[in-house]
Amino acid sequence: MNGVHDMGGMHGFGPVTPESDEPVFHAEWEGRVLAMDLAMRATGEWGVDAARFARESEPPATYLAESYYERWLGGLERLLLERGLVSEEELRVGASLAPGQRLEHKGGGASRREPGRPARFAVGDCVRARNIHPAGHTRLPRYVRGHVGTVARVHGCHVFPDASAHDLGEDPQWLYVVVFDGAELWGADAEPGTAVSVDAFEPYLEPPA
Repeated sequence: MNGVHDMGGMHGFGPVTPESDEPVFHAEWEGRVLAMDLAMRATGEWGVDAARFARESEPPATYLAESYYERWLGGLERLLLERGLVSEEELRVGASLAPGQRLEHKGGGASRREPGRPARFAVGDCVRARNIHPAGHTRLPRYVRGHVGTVARVHGCHVFPDASAHDLGEDPQWLYVVVFDGAELWGADAEPGTAVSVDAFEPYLEPPA
């Protein structure tokens, strides 16, 4: 989906300034949010793609105003509500108001799958990132769409995020590392010698015209 979360190449947000001696967590509650998120994904109720889509679905103003782990907490709450695992009242008061539910482990874990067909592209192939604008989750960054790059690595066949984020099955697809020259993405203003590597699934790619 096109949203404020896909910030690569967008103007107006200033430089990315690393924090010196940045701690793993800035507050104790951040670690608890991470632990809850990982614990729920371990049940198989949803996977990493659904979790990412839940965070992306925050209203733009909310997303930009929140810290990193506030977004994680908002996405977790959204998924718990959608699946009937908590109520709005329980979230409001911060306590369980009904007996807990037993969750059966439904899988999860590694995303690599056995391929059902040969890979369409090979290392060294020139490819174009398709200019797509899906309504749902995608892992293809907006700033590379329509641009030409070179396949640098074939990762194998993996669960397709665009399907799994919406409970549409795994739909395994070949995954590639595609390298885009900075000048191809940013034009003459690009810093000389820069390149961007993107993990891109096969449905995102096509031969250049």
